[in-house]
Amino acid sequence: MKSTQNIIFLSIILFSLFSCSEKEKAIPKLTKPNILFIMSDDHAYQAISSYSDKLIKTPNIDRIAKEGMLFTNACVTNSICAPSRATILTGKHTHLNGKIDNKRPFDTTQVTFPQLFQKAGYQTAMYGKLHFGNNPKGVDDFMILPGQGSYINPNFITQKGDTTITGYVTDIITDLTINWLDKKRDKQKPFMMMYLHKAPHRAWWPRADKFKTFTQKTFPEPESLFDDYKNRGTAAKTAEMNLLTHMKYGHDSKIKPETMENMGGVEPKVPSIRGFERAYSRLNEEQRKLYDPIIDSINNVFKNNWPTFNDKQKMRWKYQRYMQDYLACVSSVDDNVGRVLDYLDESGLSENTMVIYTSDQGFYLGEHGWFDKRFAYDESFKTPLLFKWPNKITPGTTNDEMVQNLDFAQTFLEAAQIEAPKDMQGESLIPLLKGDTSNWNRKSVYYHYYEYPGQHQVKRHYAIISKEFKLIHFYYDVDEWELYDRLKDPQEMNNVYNDPNYADVVKEMKIKLDELRVKYKDSKELDKKYLR
Repeated sequence: MKSTQNIIFLSIILFSLFSCSEKEKAIPKLTKPNILFIMSDDHAYQAISSYSDKLIKTPNIDRIAKEGMLFTNACVTNSICAPSRATILTGKHTHLNGKIDNKRPFDTTQVTFPQLFQKAGYQTAMYGKLHFGNNPKGVDDFMILPGQGSYINPNFITQKGDTTITGYVTDIITDLTINWLDKKRDKQKPFMMMYLHKAPHRAWWPRADKFKTFTQKTFPEPESLFDDYKNRGTAAKTAEMNLLTHMKYGHDSKIKPETMENMGGVEPKVPSIRGFERAYSRLNEEQRKLYDPIIDSINNVFKNNWPTFNDKQKMRWKYQRYMQDYLACVSSVDDNVGRVLDYLDESGLSENTMVIYTSDQGFYLGEHGWFDKRFAYDESFKTPLLFKWPNKITPGTTNDEMVQNLDFAQTFLEAAQIEAPKDMQGESLIPLLKGDTSNWNRKSVYYHYYEYPGQHQVKRHYAIISKEFKLIHFYYDVDEWELYDRLKDPQEMNNVYNDPNYADVVKEMKIKLDELRVKYKDSKELDKKYLR
């Protein structure tokens, strides 16, 4: 009897060892972390409840902060879509990678961090919005939107040719991402996935259910909605991004062309900004049945009230329409980020996956009366940045150091134990992520915006920004300086450049600005080169 028991016991032990061995083969213990890089387009930090809950609750994006770290002073080197993405990919300022604006082509001979991951044995993928090029280097699999892409029934560029997928773009990009994580990737390799949302980029078309819900909401106005720019220079006064005068009724507010015509007005056609018709034409018959009642309701309110509205009332109406659509798009992003986080948790991938959430820059949500971005002022210069990395980052921590999208590539490479090229210009955030600020010596960052003359007519400028001050030089057709005290004037309403009390600050900041231009290899010669 005892012998039989021993045989049974030995069999159980052997079976257990065999089972463990087979399980370990099925789910390899990877020593290098997976990287999931989530980026939305034009997602203002003010529209993430970890930063502020005045406008919207984003519980799923907030999960990343609760389980990791929230950066409160994250910013970009150039607040415009394609240049920001080029900086993220190359780890270089735009004056060196050459992608200074949305027009010039990206130099594809440059090394990007996905190429380095691929070479190091990672499996790499990119789904969603790249914004430039149609054959991203260093990714084993991709499905990307052409250019800006479409919210409804979007087209995708793939390695096997172009395809159109019926549905809502934010949901579709997430479906594709989860499918790759679940079924397409090589589970024997660590992965670097770029999960890139189109939303909430202009023109804002929410999913039908969100569209219906959010058109019933009213949102608080920013204090500077009716800013008159009296304490700033020419650039703020001449920019073309004012809600009242530059936001389009059809393209942005969903007013039908026939509504405008029946009221005696025709919205001017701008080649680079198509109107209501282009987006609406993508809807199929079933989708139109969902959207038409909401669009008709908006148009009826417009017809009943617009003739009696003064300019202040029109501005307020446009602001509410803007927030309703923009925030509805954000809500879909948040829902879908939650789907991916849930998948990571349920599949057991969370423990060994660094998750990053960010945007390609900030965005104006009515502050200073504006929409769009481009300026070195905070709402466009600052960007959301949230990291989670189990067992490395202390959950629920906050960091206020001056960090930039310039730093992302080197951070990811260090996390994956891959050597970064010496010509990258950022600094790895790994010490900060682990709570070590003792060796972080950066006190200020450098910013340079180029796309002028151009859409929204924001003048060219470069700047130095510290936690305390922001010094901006506008150039090209003007030569104007602005200084803001970021602690005393967080809304940046008062340019103190000519205030005698700040003379020493101006002198010191100019010296530091010159030092940063040398450090990052920017120069007057490059300024002249890019003026042509």
